[in-house]
Amino acid sequence: MEYWNHIYEHFNPIAFNLGIISIHWYGIMYISALLTALWFAKWIIKKDSINIEIEVLDNYFIWIEIGIILGARIWYILFYDINTIYYIYHPWQIFNPFHNGEFVGIRGMSYHGAVVGAIISSYLFSRKNPNILPKIVDIVALSIPVGYIFGRIGNFLNQELIGRATDVPWGIYVNGVLRHPSQLYEGFLEGFIVAVILFLYRKQKSFDGELMVLYAILYSIMRFISEFWRQPDIQLGYIYDNWVTMGQIQSLVMLSIAIIIYFILKKNSKSY
Repeated sequence: MEYWNHIYEHFNPIAFNLGIISIHWYGIMYISALLTALWFAKWIIKKDSINIEIEVLDNYFIWIEIGIILGARIWYILFYDINTIYYIYHPWQIFNPFHNGEFVGIRGMSYHGAVVGAIISSYLFSRKNPNILPKIVDIVALSIPVGYIFGRIGNFLNQELIGRATDVPWGIYVNGVLRHPSQLYEGFLEGFIVAVILFLYRKQKSFDGELMVLYAILYSIMRFISEFWRQPDIQLGYIYDNWVTMGQIQSLVMLSIAIIIYFILKKNSKSY
């Protein structure tokens, strides 16, 4: 257990170097998350004999990946970064991976922003494919939490989004302070648990789009819970009463919107 407690002292977040570019384990996990989600979506289509062409699914994943990257980065700039004004006047710097001539990658992404970006890109995709979106989003809802697990493992390996101070025996030392491995908690709660629930429920759904809305509801609840073990962003701290975080506030907003959408879709959609 002692080795685990001090694992950050023995682990290099950089997997290997390619000259001026360093490949981080986080980047590898991000690519693994995308490929795993896409593979799982295709597996579901085949397993459940869903009438969706693989080419359409591939195109949709390209659309939402662009939306996710743009939304996640811009949302972080707007709600989490302390240099928001600078980026507003220098928008070309938002995706600049170099700092003072050194490649540092793009740091600072927001999950809730990724959701907004995915919604916008899905809307644009639906304008060219108006009849397929309700079915395809349910498949994506099943695959996202599977890939999400790799994303949180990537956060853990990158030694970011650290947990709050603790005395539990499985804690991880970060700069001399024992902390919860909250990234792994999030991977389990927001990824694994949500994936299992949706997978077991998938054939019980009563209308197209239900699984995606249920994913939003489940994720919001799990994220709200997991924030109790996650250290608030240092530039923001607690937003209210020394315990409410920005992640919890945005999760509650997302939960409320998802519940409203669920009842609207349920009322207006034809049941199976």
